[in-house]
Amino acid sequence: MSQSTPLATIAGQQIFASGVLPECKLLLKATKDETEGISYLTFELQSDTPVRPEPITLYWEMPTIDMHHRTCADGKTKLCGMGRPRIKSSAAQNAPVWSMFDYAGMNKLTFAVADAINTCELSDQHAEETANLTCRIQLFVDPMPPLTQYKTTIRFDARPLPYEHILRDVSDWWASLPGLTPSPVPEHARLPMYSSWYSFHLGISPDAIEKQCRLAKELGMDSVIVDDGWQTEDNERGYAYCGDWQPAPGKFPNFRAHVDRVHALGMKYLLWYSVPFVGIYTEAYKRFKGKFLDPDPDGKRKWFVLDPRFPDVREYLINIYENALREYDLDGFKLDFVDCFTTREQTKDAFGGGRDFQSVPEAADKLLTDVSERLRAIKPDVMIEFRQSYIGPAMRKYGNIFRVGDEPNNAAGNRVGSMLLRALSGNTAIHSDMVMWHAQDSVESAAMQLLHAVFTVPQISVLLDEIPAAHVAMIKRYLAFWREHRDVLLDGTIHPMQPQHAYPVIISETERKIAAAAYANGFIPLPHIQGRDIFLINGTYEKRVVIEMPEDSGKQTLTVWSCTGECLHQADITLVAGPNSIIMPPAATALLEGDK
Repeated sequence: MSQSTPLATIAGQQIFASGVLPECKLLLKATKDETEGISYLTFELQSDTPVRPEPITLYWEMPTIDMHHRTCADGKTKLCGMGRPRIKSSAAQNAPVWSMFDYAGMNKLTFAVADAINTCELSDQHAEETANLTCRIQLFVDPMPPLTQYKTTIRFDARPLPYEHILRDVSDWWASLPGLTPSPVPEHARLPMYSSWYSFHLGISPDAIEKQCRLAKELGMDSVIVDDGWQTEDNERGYAYCGDWQPAPGKFPNFRAHVDRVHALGMKYLLWYSVPFVGIYTEAYKRFKGKFLDPDPDGKRKWFVLDPRFPDVREYLINIYENALREYDLDGFKLDFVDCFTTREQTKDAFGGGRDFQSVPEAADKLLTDVSERLRAIKPDVMIEFRQSYIGPAMRKYGNIFRVGDEPNNAAGNRVGSMLLRALSGNTAIHSDMVMWHAQDSVESAAMQLLHAVFTVPQISVLLDEIPAAHVAMIKRYLAFWREHRDVLLDGTIHPMQPQHAYPVIISETERKIAAAAYANGFIPLPHIQGRDIFLINGTYEKRVVIEMPEDSGKQTLTVWSCTGECLHQADITLVAGPNSIIMPPAATALLEGDK
């Protein structure tokens, strides 16, 4: 098949292919959606006899006209210039989508692959000679079993709409496909949580957890996530003691009684597991030696990744979670490191020998699908949390909580990480990484950790009995504010502006409310108010927020609160078309109410 002959034309682009084996036939068919600007490319590979396909690359070239940035499922925005950024996606890693847009955040072209299970790679590359981009989609990146037919669809969207609108539509498209129906989201997955990780690391105990839970409940948190450390007496970092998943008797002599006491406080209980890891100091290591994706011939490593292609590996892990759910009456699981279920060079060609899958992503999908189904058969409202980078359309069918990747004491990182999750995850509960700060920090600085995560479900991980009273008051004020206005903060239509500048402004709106947060210089261009209440959030150290009104809005009642909840100012003001300066200190919130 000649690489110089286009096989299809879609969204104005001529599509080429390379890597097709001689014994295979590739069919590409372009169709248009009833919505102007959306097209689909059907990719079908056929062979008369079973054959293991080599990687096949679809590619096309397009001019970088009014095209300035691109983003993908890692949440990083890149310039449409030098280099060849790329991302791999599979069942347990990232999402197969690539979006290119202009300085105003308007979409130029977004493409997404329907096959969210098998590994593919998306990329583009800039040519200095032509100022063109070569976009690529590589399929069959990892070894797959021999096949006679394979079929998937690629969605192209060239509509000139805000990029976040386009990504939301991609998410809805994935959710509509067979086998990618998202998990139901219980109400408790959408309420604030306390986490033990940054507070304690591995140094946890029943008394310490229960003490924090009592304080957390009083402040407005409804669940606790107990992280690493419950399964080992060893407090060194690492996973050498993971795999048997029994409570460490010296720390938790009666784990069920401990969970019962937390429940008596009115808190739900989620427990951490590093799903794929087996450490050398466990019985599981002896049992599954030879069934790892990453063997270590030098004997220097202390933990390994289980190979999910073995059915007894999958059944062992599922039984661990089923037994814990029943025995300890858990309410959910933090299932960590599942993105380690990826094809490894050492074992990518290891088939048979007890394995019932040849593809690691397909085996991971089977494992996580069965985990989800069997846990929900026991407790339908069980919560299952995953974190970036395992956040794609396949992960939505396994879990109902997606958490921002690790961003300790990094308010901006939480803000940036959360926006792509909001765009790509539909109604899945999007959580902040656990917010933390130094106990001697100013209350305004500490508040920034929460205010920059205000459009997610908050997780908090500080020692609540060791922070100043002002910090406690700030948490109480923030969580009360968040719960009262969750309808707009969490469920509104969100507009994260200027991703290339790390979202200096984020606006969310419903029919009744507008929530607008400033994170850079304090300037917010508001949409039409239309009789709605406006909530302003000053996520900067500026002493005012400037709102740009699209029209005269008449008299408004302005109320300003400090980050600890004191009412600082209340007055009637008149808002006119154009810039209006609102005096409010760092980390403050304000409400503008007009005549209804």
